[in-house]
Amino acid sequence: MERQAVLVTGAGGFIGGHLVAELLRRGHRHVRAVDRKPLDDWHQVHDGVDNVVADLNRREACDRVCDDIFQVFQLAADMGGMGFIETHKADCMLSVLINTHMLLAARDAGVRRYFFASSACVYNADLQGDPDVTALCEADAYPAMPEDGYGWEKLFSERMGRHFREDYGLETRAARYHNVYGPQGTWEGGREKAPAAICRKVVEAVISGEHSIEIWGNGEQTRSFTYIDDCLEGTLRIAASDVTEPLNLGSSELVSINQLVSLVEEIAGIELTRYYNPDAPIGVAGRNSDNTRIQEALGWEPSTPLRDGMEKTYKWVYDAYLRRYAGRLGPRSSAPLGAHAKDR
Repeated sequence: MERQAVLVTGAGGFIGGHLVAELLRRGHRHVRAVDRKPLDDWHQVHDGVDNVVADLNRREACDRVCDDIFQVFQLAADMGGMGFIETHKADCMLSVLINTHMLLAARDAGVRRYFFASSACVYNADLQGDPDVTALCEADAYPAMPEDGYGWEKLFSERMGRHFREDYGLETRAARYHNVYGPQGTWEGGREKAPAAICRKVVEAVISGEHSIEIWGNGEQTRSFTYIDDCLEGTLRIAASDVTEPLNLGSSELVSINQLVSLVEEIAGIELTRYYNPDAPIGVAGRNSDNTRIQEALGWEPSTPLRDGMEKTYKWVYDAYLRRYAGRLGPRSSAPLGAHAKDR
């Protein structure tokens, strides 16, 4: 490969697969995509790409995939939604091996630019105890009290990137992702995040005729959710910028989980009875993105309205559900299915 080659790690995942596609759309001719999952398990596999299955927990694998690479997008991590990260804290912490070995390999291979996908889970939990939360600015990561496990690993890896820039001259950049969602994402199995999980539950209710839904906690916890197209645009802008400190990459449209459920009900053309599970993991009470710095630095911020993004996501989850379970659905699967059926 030529030295202009771009490496995307975690390319078999949701964001990574979309990022590879976007790089190809923007004319990148030499892209290496890496994930430890077998190719059959990747969310997206693209032709004309150097697709590599490798475990980046191992230093030798990182050395191999960084060979002849100009720019790295480091998205690889063991992660999922709140149901996963609250019950797999050690697994999430072990991603520090990926980030340590990738930084060392990038330094030794002469990589020019290195982007790290961090998370809003790095923010101090004491600032997120109220659903009516004040939007979090970048300075709110310190004094440090991030999400246990996953958040600590992300914050530590941010600091490693900073010091590799200061000590070794590796041009590192970082974005703190806020709840990225959209088509082609994980929607079942335990790693899915709230938007996809709610879409799946509503689809199940529509198809089964059992018009009820379980909501974790009391549904009053608040978040902002970032559509995948905004995540990709922001990632590429931050990676190419001269902003060396981590930036928020998230929508500032704050909603409660109850409001998110209502939005998906409206999209599906259904009204559900809600059952609340107070013992389910819910994370912090409220989290929102302060976009002041990204607006000042890049003249841009995520702008996709939540309804627009959720409508596309719901339709994709609906189709994915039918593809996976078509043989088990019975006669109800051919019944009219709310707003989605009208669009077909």
